[in-house]
Amino acid sequence: CQLDLSTLAKEKTHHLELPLEESRGYVVLLVTLTASAHVSIADLSVTPLDDPQERRQILKRYGVLKSFSNFRDVGIVQVKVMRAEGLMAADVTGKSDPFCVLELTNDRLQTHTVYKNLNPDWNKVFTFNVKDIHSVLEVTVFDEDRDRSADFLGKVAIPLLHVRNGEQKGYMLKNKELTCPTKGVIYLEIDVIYNTVKAALKTVVPAEQKYIEEEPKVSKQLLQQNFNRVKRCIMVLISYGTYINSCFEWESAQRSIISFVLFVVVVWNFELYMLPLALLLLLVWNYFFSSSRETGDMSMEAMFECEDDEEDKEDKESEHKGFMDKLYAIQDVFISVQSALDEVASYGERIKNTVNWTVPFLSCLAIAALCSATLLLYLIPLRYLVLAWGVNKFTKKLRDPYMIDNNELLDFLSRVPSDVQVV
Repeated sequence: CQLDLSTLAKEKTHHLELPLEESRGYVVLLVTLTASAHVSIADLSVTPLDDPQERRQILKRYGVLKSFSNFRDVGIVQVKVMRAEGLMAADVTGKSDPFCVLELTNDRLQTHTVYKNLNPDWNKVFTFNVKDIHSVLEVTVFDEDRDRSADFLGKVAIPLLHVRNGEQKGYMLKNKELTCPTKGVIYLEIDVIYNTVKAALKTVVPAEQKYIEEEPKVSKQLLQQNFNRVKRCIMVLISYGTYINSCFEWESAQRSIISFVLFVVVVWNFELYMLPLALLLLLVWNYFFSSSRETGDMSMEAMFECEDDEEDKEDKESEHKGFMDKLYAIQDVFISVQSALDEVASYGERIKNTVNWTVPFLSCLAIAALCSATLLLYLIPLRYLVLAWGVNKFTKKLRDPYMIDNNELLDFLSRVPSDVQVV
């Protein structure tokens, strides 16, 4: 098949299906014509950013004065692929034929192959255009095989914002999911030059879609991992809710008094500008007091994921035991997901059935409550209503220590039948 590039519009991705000339079938292509002066491969002796004059020109091109010209060109990244050490042996001879593939979103370049070597030296320099400073540079090492597709040896993913310019660093290779280390280390030196204003403006527009992606596969481990991630987020929200509820329950008199006074002061003096101010204070607080803790949480999470991988390997040694463990784990996840979906669907259906007059008595109660709420909001400022609600919430336990806390809205919805319960 043939393609005339002169007929294609520039700076636009074209989805093309070209019929084969000598046989049946089509070739599907995604073609983009774009001017790119900084996508290149070179030897270490020809390094653009190592030339002082060229480096000054590049810094000037992405300086503050050029902030509002050519918004697509955010910056450039230069990657020196030095060498790798201790790679996995993929051939029967105990050696590998490694080559390295670098990907930045939809830009993809690769090194030459070093045959019969577990410690290859590539010494190549790759230069990419940066269209989004939040992109992640993926460096993957493969073993070349002439008879079939290349074998995976290891991978690293480096966010451009985490790069320290000019630092040669050894990165431990990881598995395809980037959850656990594999055998081998790759040495890279990365430089990123970008315009901060363009990068900030690019942050609030849709990110470029990656066209070359592996098809998702069913994985027990991935299912369990994603379930645990959602569970951790929910547990954090529950812990915050429990802490707030403990203030209402007067479990600690000092904490409840401080919370009550703070609530009254904030509500009485509340203005809209306090919302972004509160988020600003939260970000500043986390910057100074939570950075080390987050790093620890990430390392612990990675450790747990690696332990899961090790457990899966141990399970393979005992097929029956491994199968039963996987079955029970999947069953637990499915039961939890099934219960959560049932609860969400039930509440949605109950709201719908209230509006649809499935139970007229409950719909009449809803009308009465909404009329009262409308009248109160019309006659009384919202600030006073929130104060009254908070005072009632804080003093409820003091007025009646044996009162069971409840949510009136959820109690009302629990009386409305869902679609499954409608007779």
